[in-house]
Amino acid sequence: MTLERHRHGVCSALLPFGTSIFTEMSALAQKWDAVNLSQGFPDFDGPLLIRQAAADALLKGPNQYTPSMGTAVLRKAVAAKMKRFQNVEVDPDTMVTVTAGATEALAAVFLGLVEPGDEVILLEPSYDLYAPMVARAGGTPVHVGLELPHFELPAQALADAFGPRTKAIVLNNPQNPCGKVYSAEELALIASLCESHDALVVGDEVYEHLVYDGRAHTTLLAVPGLSERSLVISSTAKTFSMTGWKVGWVVASPALTEAVRMSHQFLTFCTPGPLQEAMAGALGYADTYYGELLSDYDRKRRMLCDALASLGFGIQVPQGSYFVTVDIRPLGFEDDLALCRALPASAGVAAIPESVFWSQRRQGRHLVRLCFCKKDETLSQAIERLTAWRARGMKGG
Repeated sequence: MTLERHRHGVCSALLPFGTSIFTEMSALAQKWDAVNLSQGFPDFDGPLLIRQAAADALLKGPNQYTPSMGTAVLRKAVAAKMKRFQNVEVDPDTMVTVTAGATEALAAVFLGLVEPGDEVILLEPSYDLYAPMVARAGGTPVHVGLELPHFELPAQALADAFGPRTKAIVLNNPQNPCGKVYSAEELALIASLCESHDALVVGDEVYEHLVYDGRAHTTLLAVPGLSERSLVISSTAKTFSMTGWKVGWVVASPALTEAVRMSHQFLTFCTPGPLQEAMAGALGYADTYYGELLSDYDRKRRMLCDALASLGFGIQVPQGSYFVTVDIRPLGFEDDLALCRALPASAGVAAIPESVFWSQRRQGRHLVRLCFCKKDETLSQAIERLTAWRARGMKGG
C-alpha cells in the first residue's frame, strides 16, 4: 500500500508558503556565527521583577489549567491598560481573551471568523503569518501594496480591494516590517471603507508602545466607527522583552469575542497561569518604565540608522516598531534574498529580505530589514562587521 495521496505531507492550504524566512536566516546566522539582526527578538531579558513574580507564582501554585479566556487578574489589567493609554472602556469579562501570544491570537481570530470564500485584505509589506493563516481558515488573501518609497496608504487601490466577499482587513500598526505608523486620516479612510462594506478590522498592535518622534499610537477601538467591528491584538512580548513567554490577548466587542473564544478553546485552551500573573503586574508599571523603554529603543534606532546611512544604504527611518528598512540599490545590489543569504558568510551579519513580505516579490526585492532590539554591544559589533565588509568592497572575508 502506497501513501501517494500524502506525498506532500503538508496540507494544500499551507504548501505554497514553504519554510519561514526567519527559520532560514537564523540557521544561516548560527552556521556562520553571524550577528543576528534578522529575527525580531531581544538578546536580553526583560525586568527581573517580572521574572521573579513568575517564579514566585510557579512555586506558590496552583499550576493547573486556568480559565480558557484568561485569568481575571490579567484580563482586568488589560482593560485597565486600555483605559490608561487609550481612554477606551473595556469589559474584562466579555471583551478580553488571553492567548498564547499574538500569533495564537491571530489564529483564533481567523479560524473563529473567516468562512471559506471570504476575502481578507492584507496591506503589504505584511507580516508573513497573515496570508498562511487566512488561507488555512479557508479565506482568500487580497493584497494591497503600500506606495513606495514612504509606505503611503493607496486610497484608490484600497477602495478597489473591498467588495461583497470582504470579511476583514488586517492592520498592523505600527507595521512590521516597514515601521509605518498610520495617520488619523488613514485610519478614518479604513473605517469609512469598513463601514461601507460591513467589514471587520483585525488590528495587530504588538508594537503599540514603540512609536517615535512625538507620534502617538491610536488603537482601532478608539477610531470612530470601528469600536464594534475591530479585534485588537497585542501582547507583552515586545513591551517587556520576553518573547518566549507568549502572553497575548484579543480585545473586541462581546459578539466578536464569542467567536474568538470559541476557536481559542480548541487551540491552546489556556496560557500558563504564573506567566499571566506576572504580566498582569507588569502592565501596571509606572509611566517611567514605558518612557524609558521608548527612549532606549529610540537611541538604538538612531544608532543603527545613522551607521547604515554612513555605509551608503538608503534609509527608511521607522516611525514605530524596532525594525529598520534599508534600500540596497545605492550599494549596487538588486536582489534582497540573494544578498541576505550571502551576508552571514560575507559580512558576519544576518538580516531579513523584505520581498518575502510581498505577494509579488519584485515589489520589495530592493529592501532589507534589520532589527535593533539588541544590546548596544551587539549593534556595535554588527556595525563594525558591516563597516569592514564595506571596506572590502562588499566581498567575503
